[in-house]
Amino acid sequence: MSFVVIGLNHSTAPLDVLEQVTVAPDDLDKALHDLSLRPYVSEGVVLSTCNRTEVYILAERFHGAFQDVRDFLSQISFVAPETLNDHLYTFYDDQAIEHLFRVSAGVDSAVLGEHEILGQIKRAWESAQKQDCVGMSLNSIFRAAVAVGKRVRTETSISRSIASVSQAAIVMAEERRGSLAGQHVLLVGAGEMGSGMAKTLATRGTASITVMSRTDATATDIAAQIGAQVRPFDELDQALGVCDVAFTSTASPGMVVDVDMVSPLLDQRSHDLLILDVAMPRDVAAGVGELPGVELYDLDAIGAFVAKGLESRAGEVEHVNQIIADEMVRHLSEVGKQSVSPLITSFRSQVESLRADEMVRQANKLGDLTPEQRAAVDDATRAVLNKVLHEPTMRLKDSANSLRGERLAAALRELFDLQ
Repeated sequence: MSFVVIGLNHSTAPLDVLEQVTVAPDDLDKALHDLSLRPYVSEGVVLSTCNRTEVYILAERFHGAFQDVRDFLSQISFVAPETLNDHLYTFYDDQAIEHLFRVSAGVDSAVLGEHEILGQIKRAWESAQKQDCVGMSLNSIFRAAVAVGKRVRTETSISRSIASVSQAAIVMAEERRGSLAGQHVLLVGAGEMGSGMAKTLATRGTASITVMSRTDATATDIAAQIGAQVRPFDELDQALGVCDVAFTSTASPGMVVDVDMVSPLLDQRSHDLLILDVAMPRDVAAGVGELPGVELYDLDAIGAFVAKGLESRAGEVEHVNQIIADEMVRHLSEVGKQSVSPLITSFRSQVESLRADEMVRQANKLGDLTPEQRAAVDDATRAVLNKVLHEPTMRLKDSANSLRGERLAAALRELFDLQ
């Protein structure tokens, strides 16, 4: 069995490809079910965010599993396998574990130190658990990855300042407008991203915030938390006509705002409209940004903006890398110990059985002993046995997950006829 990750992200694929391969939250259960039916996939987790779509699997055979996952991504996205090949990356075993740890730590994100990714990993893992797509192996790896993410954010400052795409969009809007104080802001989409932006925007002194979502209850809940207004989603064009700045972050599979919607609004506006589209796939058609009086920024533009301000946290990367290295050693050591535990248990059980049988065979010779003396002999022989077994047991544990450990384990099985 091999642990494998196959995916594409903001570094390997253009936005128009990445958004096609995105798995919407409502489609995740079906995608996991489809993945679980693939012949070379034993366990699997699908992680899909605004910056990446990755499939983590326990593979029966590497090459067969790669084709399974590539075909899976092709079928859910309607992108030809040959096109995907140009953008996919693959890591396996230790490299795959290190990659997941880096993703969890936020050093593989478009926004260095991104904090949203840790919650996204947790939810991807929980979804796979609910669909019975993970077992002991992947549970152990993802548990370790979550621990890495928490440790990095506790012991380093890599997630301070701008640490998410939503925060970056707001800071970018403030830079473009000088400030959001006194601005009328429209928030389109009330999911995780929209909720995060709403709470941040509430601290920026805006003149008003209007929340819109296809799910009225969600919009109402967010608006109540920050004292915002709610408008029906079918009034989106009217809301765009009166706002100063719009943030879009819906989970819609298609465009929500297009040229035909925005163009008629421009004559009635007295000032430019600033739109920041943080949705994946995109909510706003690219042509909207070409209209006079409209500034449009998508995830690519926001990522480029963030890249200019990384210096303040770049120094933390070395510290984060050391934490990842430490946790890799810790995790692999634990996995190694777990892998030899059944062998050690079998070895100790067999030797203890021999000792107990010998005690029974010598019972007649011990007939003159009192029960207390017999118990003392039993304890003494067990103590001697434990001392004899301690050193080989510890050496086997310490060398687990290495060639030396494999040789010691093979020798132990051969010498004592263990399975």
